[in-house]
Amino acid sequence: MIKKIFSLVLFTLLVLTGCSGNEKPETAQKPAEEIEEVTLEVATLIPPMTDILEIVKPLMKEEGINLEIVVLGDNVQPNNALANKEVDANFFQHIPYMEEYNKANGSELVLVKPIYHAVYGAYSKRFESIDDLSEGATIAIANDPTNIGRSLDMLSDHGIITLKEGSGIHATQADIVENEKNYKFVEVDLLMLARMLDDADLVAMTPAYAAPLGLTPKKDALLTEGMESAFAISLVARADNADSKAIQLLVEKMTGPEVRKFLEEEYAETALPAFE
Repeated sequence: MIKKIFSLVLFTLLVLTGCSGNEKPETAQKPAEEIEEVTLEVATLIPPMTDILEIVKPLMKEEGINLEIVVLGDNVQPNNALANKEVDANFFQHIPYMEEYNKANGSELVLVKPIYHAVYGAYSKRFESIDDLSEGATIAIANDPTNIGRSLDMLSDHGIITLKEGSGIHATQADIVENEKNYKFVEVDLLMLARMLDDADLVAMTPAYAAPLGLTPKKDALLTEGMESAFAISLVARADNADSKAIQLLVEKMTGPEVRKFLEEEYAETALPAFE
């Protein structure tokens, strides 16, 4: 009887040992975990902003990041969407504009990287030279505070008007101290500037809005702004995500050779790289 019990115990141990030896650890039974794809949403407006993001989209995909380009309809929505965490970044604005938005909304949007300088200029369908601009002519400028100041500062630099000392890019129409030819300033939404060429005598705008009309700063503008790093079109994120791996990888791709080549070949006169 004892021998039978011993044999049964021995058999049971052998069976259990055999099962144990054949079992694989739980981690070994699972297939290698796939890297979860990250989606990065970036709000933007028009070319060449959209073009640049399309260039880097496949480059981001190679790194396991799905870049989703969110094209919005005006120059307020991209910041609202970013501040409300509906998107992860945006690419459409210069830093003075971002700072004005933060001030007005109590948000914490931050500069991630300047990408390109958009050559600001003033265009006219009615005059071939700025010297021909008639008495009482209508000048259209964007209606947001930073672009009002930018436009007036450019006109002041060319002697069209005189601004209160020190006002510079923060000027408003109240800062105009000399306007000898009584020019009238009309402030309109940024996206309406191109249409104003038919109604105004002079329109101040970036090349992004002039280019669809076949206009370039070098060839068609009656006057242009000097290179101002403060006004480079930049990638912007929030304080809570600007240093994330995905955003920093986007910076790397947006300042890479593919984007530089695109700007130099397709936008040589209107969008100059703002990165080394």
